[in-house]
Amino acid sequence: MINKLIANIKKTNAPIVVGLDPMLNYVPEHVQKKAFAEYGETLEGAAEAVWQFNKAIVDATYDLIPAVKPQVAMYEQFGVPGMAAYEKTVSYCQEKGLVVIGDIKRGDIGSTSEAYAVGHLGHVQVGSKSYAGFHEDFATVNPYLGSDGVKPFIKVCKEEKKGIFVLVKTSNPSSGEFQDRIIDGRPLYEWVGEQVAAWGEEHMGDDYSYVGAVVGATYPEMGKVLRKVMPKSYILVPGYGAQGGKGKDLVHFFNEDGLGAIVNSSRGIIAAYKQEKYAEFGTENFADASRAAVKDMVEDISGALAAAK
Repeated sequence: MINKLIANIKKTNAPIVVGLDPMLNYVPEHVQKKAFAEYGETLEGAAEAVWQFNKAIVDATYDLIPAVKPQVAMYEQFGVPGMAAYEKTVSYCQEKGLVVIGDIKRGDIGSTSEAYAVGHLGHVQVGSKSYAGFHEDFATVNPYLGSDGVKPFIKVCKEEKKGIFVLVKTSNPSSGEFQDRIIDGRPLYEWVGEQVAAWGEEHMGDDYSYVGAVVGATYPEMGKVLRKVMPKSYILVPGYGAQGGKGKDLVHFFNEDGLGAIVNSSRGIIAAYKQEKYAEFGTENFADASRAAVKDMVEDISGALAAAK
């Protein structure tokens, strides 16, 4: 699947991923009203509004982007109907040819991680039959429990030719409370990055590993170091746009081949219609605003990469 992701990036010339993280207040009122008219102000109604919102944005942007990243918590908050909308979103995006990165941030003791891995990336055995549950192409993984929590994901990835992105240096303000701690002379995130590179050696695509890393756009200097620590690992870069990251900050996340990183923007794209810059589109044309925001993001990052050559 890493090969498909890279092929999609080359095809679109857009090293970006759209985060489908739909809080209900991002969904325009007319979309909510239509869903509530059918299902009432219920969990089912909320899930339907989220699904219709996602579908419109995907329809408006899928030809410009290589991948999407739905954040599972935004769907879990609506219970079982929300998770049904999550699966529907995953399926629809894959039908459109997009690579789907399930932002699930799982990682637990061995047997539990195995169940998470099977549920999101693999097939679960039911009697004589097997079924793919949420069937994303990649998943994000929390490495805090060590190899016990990560290796079950790698095992399933090998079986299914899928991939993971391991949390190494996250974009949130308090990430340094643990991740920046000095251990034997080096920050913890470097030790984690080194282990990601080692895990990746066991599961390689053509040029890059199926074991990638999450490194926040809000820490560009750390990204520069980690790029060297993990030369064959794809880096998923959250924190662009709404969290402050800009194209010029991100050039060091990429390798000299112009590959090696994919930059995520969530509310900066899916809620673009709320920004003054895209206000001309209006609420009714929220998806067109998202398309314009994607084009601007691609131009920003591509321009920064070209200027850095």
